[in-house]
Amino acid sequence: MRSRLAARSARLVLAAVAVTALAATTTACDPDDVADAGSSTAPSAVASAGSGGSDSSSSDSPSTSGSSTGGSSTGGSKSSGSTDKTDSGDGGKSGYGQSCGTNDLDFTVTSESQAGGYYLVTAKAKSGITCYLDINTPSVSFGSGADGVASPVGQGGEDPIKLTGSTVAYTGINPKTTNSNAGKEFENVIIATTDDDPNPAELKLPDTANVDKPIVTNWATNRAEAVPVIV
Repeated sequence: MRSRLAARSARLVLAAVAVTALAATTTACDPDDVADAGSSTAPSAVASAGSGGSDSSSSDSPSTSGSSTGGSSTGGSKSSGSTDKTDSGDGGKSGYGQSCGTNDLDFTVTSESQAGGYYLVTAKAKSGITCYLDINTPSVSFGSGADGVASPVGQGGEDPIKLTGSTVAYTGINPKTTNSNAGKEFENVIIATTDDDPNPAELKLPDTANVDKPIVTNWATNRAEAVPVIV
């Protein structure tokens, strides 16, 4: 009887030990399970943060790049526009030089017998000057009255004529185109390259001219084209 009780007590003790060991094992496993669960959650959170950071950086970067490109493009356009905007400063005569003013030229007047008599005016650029007669017909008058202004007859004409060195241009003036005895006498003729030239030249004539309805030819480099004839 005593031996059976002892054997039973021994089995109960062993069972209690087994239960205690199982409880200890279960308690010991719980922290590991929590750690495992935390470990499985952490990578997901990091990946999510990394993805969010990458998206934010990616959205900012194109915006900055676009702004820089836009600035460069705008700057190039302004430069081009600015480069395209050019002012020749010579009244649209870019490509061949300055116009001849009357005071840029030296004049000589000779009396010719052709076509009933006329005055041949020769124009030459002064030393060191190169200019262009870009107005076809000179402004010519005898005295200050309107009746002394010479009318163009449209003969000759080259536009423009470059005057430099020994190159000359010619114009012919017929002081009287009427057959009457009317007219006024003048010893000088006034000539200018344009109507509004502020420095017209007053040239001494080789003889006294009887003036009535005068005419003048265009500038020409061939003196034969400077013989004034009413057609």
